[in-house]
Amino acid sequence: MSKDLARQTALVTGATAGIGRATALALAARGADIIVHGRDKDRAADTLRQIEAIGVTARLELADLSDPAQVTALTERAGHVDILVNNAGIFHFARTADTGPATFDAHIAVNLRAPYLLVQALAPGMAARGHGAIVNLSSGAATTPGPGSGIYGATKAALESLTRVWAAEYGPDGVRVNAVAAGPTRTEGTAAYGDAFESAGQSVALRRLADPEEIAATVAFMASPDAGYVNGATLSAMGGQPALGQAGGTAAAAGAMRRRTRPS
Repeated sequence: MSKDLARQTALVTGATAGIGRATALALAARGADIIVHGRDKDRAADTLRQIEAIGVTARLELADLSDPAQVTALTERAGHVDILVNNAGIFHFARTADTGPATFDAHIAVNLRAPYLLVQALAPGMAARGHGAIVNLSSGAATTPGPGSGIYGATKAALESLTRVWAAEYGPDGVRVNAVAAGPTRTEGTAAYGDAFESAGQSVALRRLADPEEIAATVAFMASPDAGYVNGATLSAMGGQPALGQAGGTAAAAGAMRRRTRPS
């Protein structure tokens, strides 16, 4: 694989598991040094080992993204960043009537405010250097209504809107800002729901869940020079929309997920 990201530093939030870890490894494979963000030092150890085995440097930065002071401290410790991947997020599926203020606020804090603060702090440095790439992780819930996905989908829709705004703000200075909308993906967190989540894969045209590495490869592409003229875009990595009447398993998946809360 081309080392087209050599001598660049990437900060990946939520990089200790799932899509975040796969993204950190994908960027490392392209030569980037990685700042691994997470909340659990023990869980981060394996990610760090795998990155270092590739032959690039890796360091861990712990922060609770629901706390704006910790987000600000993270940006200060990160220092020089060429690539920012806003991957970390939470999702709790519940009907509007069953979504309390704490759940509402947690989604806004982690899924929206944290990326905003990270871009606010790190994008100006990229602009001053004349280059940089920011990739925000979105979801199909941003554009497609789903059972109980109201506040989660709203934060992702807002993040896609900010993606376009930031692309316009920072694009003239050589900083590209894009998003990747991920479909249902098999991760450590979603595996806990067994068949209920497996059936969600039947709602897309490919009739299966994504592997984290598939989403990560898309993110790495968007961060790389291969996407050098892509700015302000949301790239769908959702497995495609099935034809009407052919979405096998959709109703079963929706019913199962209405009864569940799942972290990302």
